[in-house]
Amino acid sequence: MSGTVEVQGYMWLADLFRERGWTNPRHVELDGDTPGPRLLERLDIPAGRVEVAILNHKACAVDAAVVRPGDRVALVPPGVPGPHRLLLGFKNR
Repeated sequence: MSGTVEVQGYMWLADLFRERGWTNPRHVELDGDTPGPRLLERLDIPAGRVEVAILNHKACAVDAAVVRPGDRVALVPPGVPGPHRLLLGFKNR
């Protein structure tokens, strides 16, 4: 089943979206369930530049994420300060 996902970039990723002329959030068409690393490939974002994916308001490792049409994804790069890590739900990564 195909459909779109909403992908939002934070910190330098927001700058990257803007440089590419993308909206933030950006709507991306998927052909079905898509592993997190494959989504990053589609967006041409190096996996090492994303520390955490927040998938439908729950933080998870990009490698463990499975994105489905209709999902909302936030991409968070390394370097998020301590208090924000706690608020975003990934203080132990």
